[in-house]
Amino acid sequence: MTELIAGIRLPDSAIARAATQLVRDTEDDVLYNHSRRVFFWGALTGERKSLRYDSELLYLGAMFHDMGLTERYSSPDLRFEVDGANAAHDFMTSHGVAEQDIEDVWLAIALHTTPGIPEHLRPTIALVTAGVEMDVLGIDYHQFSHEHRDAVCSCHPREPDFKENIIDHFAAGIMRKPQTTFGNVKADVLALKDPNFTRTNFCSIILGSAWPG
Repeated sequence: MTELIAGIRLPDSAIARAATQLVRDTEDDVLYNHSRRVFFWGALTGERKSLRYDSELLYLGAMFHDMGLTERYSSPDLRFEVDGANAAHDFMTSHGVAEQDIEDVWLAIALHTTPGIPEHLRPTIALVTAGVEMDVLGIDYHQFSHEHRDAVCSCHPREPDFKENIIDHFAAGIMRKPQTTFGNVKADVLALKDPNFTRTNFCSIILGSAWPG
């Protein structure tokens, strides 16, 4: 029987089951439960805003969005968001998913830490970010009913120290490639967790470029 949580039906297709197994085998409990919650917050946001979204694509975007933080999928020099997006691309390609759908999931993952843009794009892209922002930042927390929050978190627990724990996971995934945080929110993570981190300054790059004036 298909699982129903907070009124949202969990995708139960072959590709959804394969994605679940891959993520479950790759991520620890913190990231896995976070990713599942992201799907439900994103889906509930879609329902609240009356958006026509593809539940399966939203699920794939949510489940893969932090895979770039894992050792298995982390590259030496790309943003972790792009690593996760590339992992989803390869996975979906191997399952014969249409290119437009792959592109939507790729963008949803690649842009999920770039505020102010995803909300203006197609539902899969907008809702993955909405789910992440709810679970990590508490954005629109009070737009979700107490019953819905309890239902989701009872199935996919949010640890008492989740706030510190997720920051630690971010830091562990990007510490060795600090250059990938330029211009994005993960620079704040390294500023907190790495005493040797120095932010790259956008204005300094402009003023120090080879252009004469």
